[in-house]
Amino acid sequence: MFREILSAFAKETAIDRAFVELEAMLEDGAWMFERANEVLHSRVSAEQAEEAIYERDRRINARERSVRRKLLRHLTVNPGYDVPVCLALLSVSRDAERIGDYCKNVFEIGRFYTRGFHVAKYHQPLEEIEGELGGIFRTLAFACRDPDQQEAARARRDQAREIQRRCDQLIEELFEDEGEIEFHEAVAYSLLARHYKRVAAHLTNIASAVLGELAELDFEPGAEGD
Repeated sequence: MFREILSAFAKETAIDRAFVELEAMLEDGAWMFERANEVLHSRVSAEQAEEAIYERDRRINARERSVRRKLLRHLTVNPGYDVPVCLALLSVSRDAERIGDYCKNVFEIGRFYTRGFHVAKYHQPLEEIEGELGGIFRTLAFACRDPDQQEAARARRDQAREIQRRCDQLIEELFEDEGEIEFHEAVAYSLLARHYKRVAAHLTNIASAVLGELAELDFEPGAEGD
């Protein structure tokens, strides 16, 4: 639906280029998420990954600014035209930028916490969530290019919402286990649950845009507690 809306304004090259940049931001975010988790699980050293992760983040930031410039210029030249589409692109480009920040947060946990994960009650659900988020990234990137992927995008949005609930539940259980788990490990689990939840929240927003459900978008990501 979102791609169909944009195709109706195909003559507006600024909108089309902004959409391409948003897609690239999502792909970079997926790469950052995967590499940050490789560091977290000691499959790649922090030293090996750090420069590339932060370079991808800078690239995402530059693209977000580029999208904003293109769309604001377009709205200035064409006041009153394409406003819903432009607002949606502005909103979800900000979501994609924020995902990069949370991927850096996951990387930093892997860099600073090196004692390993030993409590299956928390470790296994978080690993499952990690894998699911990777799948959501891939589906949404594909759905941005293919308007026939609406049902897949809708299913992934529902999945991302459920991940947020599961992350909240894990954090609640960690508080109840106070004194029964090593402090530093509990902090690491809690931070991971929080960061995965926020990645899922921003992917939910992007999925809503892909589905063309613009009323579902939060045009100020962070207003509800990033």
